[in-house]
Amino acid sequence: MDADRVFRALADASRRRLLDALNERNGQPLRELCDVLQMSRQAVTKHLAVLESAGLVATTRRGREKLHHLNVAPINDIADRWIRQYDRGRAQALADLRRALEEPHMSQSEFVYQTYIRTTPEKLWQALTDPVFIGRYFDGGGPRSDFAEGSPVGWKIGPDDGPHDWGQRVLASEPPRLLRYTWHTYQPEMAEMFGWSQERLAELRREKVSKVTFEIDEVTPRVVRLTVTHDDFEPDSEMLRGVREGWVGILSNLKSLLETGWTLSEEEAPPREAQV
Repeated sequence: MDADRVFRALADASRRRLLDALNERNGQPLRELCDVLQMSRQAVTKHLAVLESAGLVATTRRGREKLHHLNVAPINDIADRWIRQYDRGRAQALADLRRALEEPHMSQSEFVYQTYIRTTPEKLWQALTDPVFIGRYFDGGGPRSDFAEGSPVGWKIGPDDGPHDWGQRVLASEPPRLLRYTWHTYQPEMAEMFGWSQERLAELRREKVSKVTFEIDEVTPRVVRLTVTHDDFEPDSEMLRGVREGWVGILSNLKSLLETGWTLSEEEAPPREAQV
C-alpha cells in the first residue's frame, strides 16, 4: 500500500464525499456520482481516477456502464499502521465525540473549527495573510489582500486565476490576534468549473453572504490555538455545506505547512527557502 498516495487522495473534500456516497450505496455509475458532487463529468472523473490510483475505488462493468465500488482495504491498512498500534480506544472515543457533535442538534448556520499548531502567533498571522503561503495551503487559490481593516479582499480559484473582486472586505484586523472578512457568494467562474447550470447558479447566488473569523491565542511560547468561525449563513445553506468540508482540508494543510514545512497535498517537501 502506498500510504502517501492514500493520504493525498483523502485530503480532498470532494473525494471524501465520493467515498461516503459509495459507502452508503456501492456500485454507482459516473452519472449518479456527478449528482452527488453537482460537478461536471470531467471533474468527477478526475477525482475518481485519483481514488482508483490510490486503491480506494475499484470498478466493474455492467453492460456499457462502469460501476464504482468502495475498496476499504487501504483505509483498514492505515488504521492498523497509524491508529490501532498506538491508541485505538482513544481514537474511537474521539470519533464518537465527533459524530455526537455532528448530530442534527448542532447549529446549522455556522462552522467552528479549532486546532492547536506548533508555531508562534506572528508566524500563523503571516501564513494567514502572506500570498505565497496562502497559495500553498489553498492549492494555489484563496484570498489576496493587504488585510488592513476596510480593505478589499480578492479571490483566486487556482494558481493561474484572478484574483477576482467579488465584493469581499476586511471587517477586523488586529495582528497577530484577530482577522475577520466577508466571504464570497457563488460566482460564474465557479459554475464553469463545477458544471452548474445558469438556473442552479442563480439559485445559489440568492444565499446570504457569510463571514469568516480567525482568532489566534498563544497557549505556550511555541503552541497557538487557532479558532476559525465561519457564520452568518442561512440555516443549512449550500455554502455552509461546502465550507464545512473545504475548511477541514485547508486548515489541515495550514497546520502541516507551519509544523513540517510542506502541506498534505504537496507531492514532496519544497526547497527549504520556500518553507515557513
